[in-house]
Amino acid sequence: MKDDTLVEWREWGAAPFEEAARASKPLLLALSASWCTACDEMDRGAYADPKLAAHLKDGFVPVRVDVDEQPRVRERYNMGGFPSTVFATPDGKLLTGAGFMSSDGLRQALDTVRRTWDGKGAEAGRVPRALQDPDPPQGPVTADIEAHFVEQVAAAFDEEFGGWGDGAKFPLPNTIEFAAKRDRDRARRTLEAVQTHLYDTYGGGFYRYATNRNWGGELHREKLLDENAALVGAFATGYLYTGEESYRETAAGTIDYLTTDLWTGDAFAGSQAGGDYFTLEPSDREAADAPRIDETVYADRNGLAAAALFRFGAYTDDGDATRYAERALEHVLDTLVDDGVVAHYAGDDSETGLLLDHARVLAGLTAGAQATGDYLEAARAVADRALDLQADDGAFLDGPAEGPGMLDRPLRPLDTNVELADALLDLAALTGDTTYRAAAGEALEAFAGAYDRMGAQVTGYGAACARYVYDPLVIETPPPNTDLHRAAWRVADHEKVVVPGDRDDAVVVRGGERSAPAATPDELMDRAADGGPSTRADE
Repeated sequence: MKDDTLVEWREWGAAPFEEAARASKPLLLALSASWCTACDEMDRGAYADPKLAAHLKDGFVPVRVDVDEQPRVRERYNMGGFPSTVFATPDGKLLTGAGFMSSDGLRQALDTVRRTWDGKGAEAGRVPRALQDPDPPQGPVTADIEAHFVEQVAAAFDEEFGGWGDGAKFPLPNTIEFAAKRDRDRARRTLEAVQTHLYDTYGGGFYRYATNRNWGGELHREKLLDENAALVGAFATGYLYTGEESYRETAAGTIDYLTTDLWTGDAFAGSQAGGDYFTLEPSDREAADAPRIDETVYADRNGLAAAALFRFGAYTDDGDATRYAERALEHVLDTLVDDGVVAHYAGDDSETGLLLDHARVLAGLTAGAQATGDYLEAARAVADRALDLQADDGAFLDGPAEGPGMLDRPLRPLDTNVELADALLDLAALTGDTTYRAAAGEALEAFAGAYDRMGAQVTGYGAACARYVYDPLVIETPPPNTDLHRAAWRVADHEKVVVPGDRDDAVVVRGGERSAPAATPDELMDRAADGGPSTRADE
């Protein structure tokens, strides 16, 4: 909670909704984040205006929401960015909302909402369509889905400046990784644009996005753990396919930022705020105060970071990256996971059992199992709890259907369903348990009826569908830290699964067919490069 405004904020929970019902007042939900400089600006402006603070006290119940701590609130009330200024009825339904507001803008909004409330009351509230529990667009998962996204990657690509889209430029790391396997030239051109424009060459790490098509204009210079972790993965993937040293160096520089600036001593902090500090020359930065760091350890972000660092460490033999991944994952398991149930962060108000946390922690655990041979028992426990969130239609809900506001209304987030499906496919390959593969398939089928309306920004869905249709490439190897295990990670397919075990040779498995055993790294590379596996058994 910020204390530099004049507003008497309530904390998110059941109490402010009960207060609003007793007083017959609407609520103002101020969605903000510790890294959000525009949120600070609104605090110093509109929310520091004494007349507006008095107006809010008399006519509304104001609630401050940290969107990093409350991801389900973020997904239900987000007005397209932060800050989000949202007006709601006492039962949580939406009246209206906007993003950043000046003092004049907020004053007008308060007057408009009061007139609406005085005229219609709670009847003016509405439930967004996504929260009306619509039937998901089910359909079969076929090879056509991957082909559709290959077309989208080409059609939406900005041939002049790189990246996808013709407006603000986001790095889209999942799209980069999809393209790296299927459209390498466009992946490389985007990596180079991100590297040139969003990478902090002095301090390491990536800024969030650029406001202009040419990666120029105003840069949003916040550094978020999850976004940086995803870009470590994207640049590591670029290095895996191309051997381009600058991609390795950029990923390594970002890892250095994560393991210094964002390292709490136990795990990774959630974010660092942006601001003019990052525009200073290096010598001036040394004398200036760096933007604040939110040292909260979030389960989902640390799971994503661990997965990226395990991959980078395995691709490059970077033992430090692997050790930091292990330390972060062990901290999450020790402090945030109880009998497979994941808490979002360590706090009395933290939600537990959220899909986002289970999906990303599971991704970290399955990456760790491939890299180190450990974590399978923990991965099973987290996955089994995640399966409790699967609805009858096959899609996973974002959390328990309970809580204040609209939290009791189910939401089926596509992106998080894809992340969990990917991790379940990995776990199925690691354990041989087809239950996890079946659950992944049901989740992907829940959205397959709408694949032809999806664009390049959700290519992760296409990649997961391809892994389900064809089965991922699986390489069974001797234990970790052997030559064959290291060689398996260097096979140029970032969607593969490496399964270390008690054996002396390695076997490549495609579509259930097993290659002849490989006794040396060169033989393994030959087996993996074959157009199709030999039917010869390795027994």
